[in-house]
Amino acid sequence: MSVDGNVLNTPIVSTSTDGSNTSDDYFISSRMDRDNTYSEMLENYQKIIDDANATNDQKNTAAAEIKKINDNKNSIMIVENLIKTKGFEDVVVLVNQDSINIVVKKDSLNSDEVAQIANIITREFNVDISKVHITNK
Repeated sequence: MSVDGNVLNTPIVSTSTDGSNTSDDYFISSRMDRDNTYSEMLENYQKIIDDANATNDQKNTAAAEIKKINDNKNSIMIVENLIKTKGFEDVVVLVNQDSINIVVKKDSLNSDEVAQIANIITREFNVDISKVHITNK
């Protein structure tokens, strides 16, 4: 497995070291931003379900989206905990429609570490490795 992301079907890895002590802040604020976004989305979908004027299709779609968000939140929690058990000090997982971005707190990543993280992500989220992007901070 290549750690430079140039080989097909390998996770994309990039390195960002800014030399500052804001790394802890990054992980805390990223998790808070992610959790706030999910909370807002859940609240909006719940409003649709509670709306007497919403159609059954709208309510069913909102319920499906709530389930999807809760499933993602559960998978994120599991993945972050599993990655931490591999010896990483901190990690944040960010999921969007097209990819899953993982940022781990470490100066650099070797190919074995990238493979471990990619394996956890692809297994838990059941996604193709090409959708996985791993970065260190």
